Amino acid sequence: MPRSLRECKNQRKITVITAYDYPTAQVLSKAGVDVLLVGDSLGMVVYGDTTTHFVTLEEMIRHTMAVMRGHTSGLVVADLPKSSYDTVEMAMESARKLTAETGVKVLKIEGCPEICEALVEAGFEVMGHTGLKPQETSKMKVKGRSQSEAEEVLKEAQALEAAGCLAVVLECIPSELAQKVTEKLKVPTIGIGAGPHCDGQVLVVSDLMGLYSDFQPKFVKRYAEMGDIMQAAAEKFKSEVESGIFPSHDQSYK
Repeated sequence: MPRSLRECKNQRKITVITAYDYPTAQVLSKAGVDVLLVGDSLGMVVYGDTTTHFVTLEEMIRHTMAVMRGHTSGLVVADLPKSSYDTVEMAMESARKLTAETGVKVLKIEGCPEICEALVEAGFEVMGHTGLKPQETSKMKVKGRSQSEAEEVLKEAQALEAAGCLAVVLECIPSELAQKVTEKLKVPTIGIGAGPHCDGQVLVVSDLMGLYSDFQPKFVKRYAEMGDIMQAAAEKFKSEVESGIFPSHDQSYK
């Protein structure tokens, strides 16, 4: 699968959605989504933290195991969380633990080309990440608007490709810069808040489905309002229980 992901460049767009549990992975798998990303964004959309900074390796393992059981038609990628790859030694230990306990084949790391290269040389598949790096900041800020920042983003993207990354996520950078990076790299770029010129796009499932309202970046498009649907279903359940409609004989054993 990693090899075919590379082959998608200039052939077709790549679809990536985050997932954190078994039933969501099943649904997205049936939809034919190419890649499910078990992102450390779970810290915010699952656990209610204000940043991704508090997610642990153990939490990533549990959620990745669930997604791996549910996604049968494509690739699963798992984030290495903040502070789990501060050194090459830590990165190796974390990568071995996450892959061994879950069966996931591809890990994603923010920045750190030298760490990525060491992991690739050790036999791990790695997806890179540049632009805005949520593990480094708690503020949503577009990166690459100045010439110096744009050069920095391009340089890091090229370093991640040289390190052996199978693809590079571009987060919150100007569309024109993302187009330039995409044209320069031989591996696919996956955009989130990076405009239409990337080789693929990723969204957080809770944003896409309309389940998370604490914060909505400009780049999010809500394709459904599942929060409203869930609330309406819960209200109907409450009403039927209180009125004695549920459970009926159809939901009762004889």
